[in-house]
Amino acid sequence: MNLKKNLNIATILPYKENYTYDKASAASLWVSEFFKKSKYKKNNIIYGHTKSKKYLSKNYKNISLKNLKSKLKSTTNEYAVKLTKELINNNFDIVEIHNRPQLLFKLKNKIKSKFIFYFHNDPLSMKGSKTIKERLKILETVEKIIFVSEWVRERFFHDIDQKLQTKTEVVYPSVNKQKKIKKEKNIIFVGRLNYSKGYDIFKEAVLNILDKFPKWKAYSLGDEDRRNIYINHPRHKELGFVNHKKTLNILNKSEIAVVPSRWEEPFGRTSLEATSRGCATIISNRGGLKETTDSAITLKDLNSKELYDEIKKIIINKKKRKLLQSLGRKNIKHKISENTKLIDQIRESCVPFFNVNLIKKKLKIINLYNQGQKLNHRLYNISLGKKFTNGFVRNGHDVLEISDRDYLRNNKSFSLIPNKNNFQKFLIDTFKNYNPDIIFFGHTRNIEISTLNEFKSINKNLIISQWNEDPVMPSLNYSLKNISNIKMYSDIVDHNFITTDPSIFNNKISRKNFNFFFIPVDKNIESFDVFNMKPKKDLFYAMSHGVNRATLKEGVEDERINFLDKLVKKIPNIKYDFYGFSNKQPIWGNDFNNALINSKMGLNLSRGKPTKYYSSNRIASIMGNGLLTFIDEKVQMKDFFNKNEIIFYKNINDLADKIKFYAKNDRIRVKIARNGKKKYFKLFNETKISKYFIDISLGNKVSLL
Repeated sequence: MNLKKNLNIATILPYKENYTYDKASAASLWVSEFFKKSKYKKNNIIYGHTKSKKYLSKNYKNISLKNLKSKLKSTTNEYAVKLTKELINNNFDIVEIHNRPQLLFKLKNKIKSKFIFYFHNDPLSMKGSKTIKERLKILETVEKIIFVSEWVRERFFHDIDQKLQTKTEVVYPSVNKQKKIKKEKNIIFVGRLNYSKGYDIFKEAVLNILDKFPKWKAYSLGDEDRRNIYINHPRHKELGFVNHKKTLNILNKSEIAVVPSRWEEPFGRTSLEATSRGCATIISNRGGLKETTDSAITLKDLNSKELYDEIKKIIINKKKRKLLQSLGRKNIKHKISENTKLIDQIRESCVPFFNVNLIKKKLKIINLYNQGQKLNHRLYNISLGKKFTNGFVRNGHDVLEISDRDYLRNNKSFSLIPNKNNFQKFLIDTFKNYNPDIIFFGHTRNIEISTLNEFKSINKNLIISQWNEDPVMPSLNYSLKNISNIKMYSDIVDHNFITTDPSIFNNKISRKNFNFFFIPVDKNIESFDVFNMKPKKDLFYAMSHGVNRATLKEGVEDERINFLDKLVKKIPNIKYDFYGFSNKQPIWGNDFNNALINSKMGLNLSRGKPTKYYSSNRIASIMGNGLLTFIDEKVQMKDFFNKNEIIFYKNINDLADKIKFYAKNDRIRVKIARNGKKKYFKLFNETKISKYFIDISLGNKVSLL
């Protein structure tokens, strides 16, 4: 799967929204502030209708409109027609529409892009979203709806099933953290100078405050076309409409800010900006105001006496005032840097091959592998599937484990034959319920291709990967069946992960989606430090004829037996402890651990000829538990470890000599074994290997080292 690296985004403002420094209001400020920090800003064009040379950002494109003053022709229709041409010509991945449901409906049927809709105001007061039918149509039409507060979202879902909220997110207007500056004894009101904004309440309260406290001043920032509320006092000044930058500067210098709205504020940006700039802030509890900050005083009763009393208290009680200012500045609830990332992740979730749950920085992963219930979990300490689950979880993701072989064994038909059809239904139903982002499976032939196709039809963003830890050497008979198992899915899945370098395939199999991975260690499994212990044996080795067999197969020839026969003759004085050799059966589970930690050193000898990077999972058991480890240099582990961390041998004679040397030299052995374990855990622990899988799955550039 090739993931998109860039998103082409069109952001559409209401045509009446001013996008200039001097006249910008809430929606324009939202768009410009989040644009500046977005990783997609180079591919984001903002559309609107504002004639100016001082736009809030360089990426703005003005749509010229002729019908603004016409009563016979629709300006919205003209705006939609001209936008349609722009959107088709630029082939955007995502079209974002702010606050105009009617415009959404006009564009959606003509544009193939994914749509995100932003509500900045009460949906029940807007044309195109007043009725339940209209709101349900918006939900059906778009990939995501973003609300500026929970209050706005609650209004949208009035009399609508709350379960439908899964298509929505709340992203709050946000601010940057500010440095503390010297304050002046100013009381500030910002907003329309009208009854809805509580300007009459502010008037009565502030007149009494200014009379009582002669060292304080008050300022009103805003205007109102149908004005009927005026404040006449020598220490009060009306500044009219003030642009956003100057408003913030005034708040920076002021001690107190007041937001006594009667109107159900969709959010209440002034409250957020005032507290973040160190104003002791007093607010009403209307609409989304209570979501702006946790550091403001909320009026219990919305009247001038209550407001007067609260202002009076924080003027008299300087300590409380300074505490409110400090808390507001330090505990900013909504930051531009954090919410910009959230918006970018929401955008990514709307486009195939960007992942949905990255919105919450968490993936949902189905990890399917043989958990070995039939084997009474004797493989717990060598189970890679278990380590992968541990790693995914420790990386902050959620994992649902499925043991395919155990399911089939426990759900046989009356004829005692495993029922694969039932298993496919189980997988599909589980998939629908869990809706994973990644399917990760290993060593199975129990998933039908049609089932994988069904998964992809349900979730087009799904990433499917398979892993395999067995050797894939074409020259090894044992590998032929394993290669066949891998090929069953290799062209269907997005990624294949194997423990041999993919170059082994040459041109016999496509390598385009194959990746090497190193057998991981896990702090909860490889938990011994043999280099700090006093083992009674010198050299440990354990082999079997397959992990699903507890005993050796009779009559099976294994080149490793021949190698070991020759080796033991060359090291007659070495106390070796070999299992699966010389009539000594394989060893498992806790017995395996007890035997392993009773030896100083371990031999990492795998099936087949030494092949680039391939090792069975014994390397994690040996090195990860602190045994000095020997490995053939032709495996090319020098790409990961040096001679002070692992012992490389050229041939059997070189191996025998080095075993005898390190058996006698405990100080050097201990040092190298300790270094080896430390390096192994640094490079290839379960958390790093699992992150490596995820990074490759998401298309991120990544190196195993």
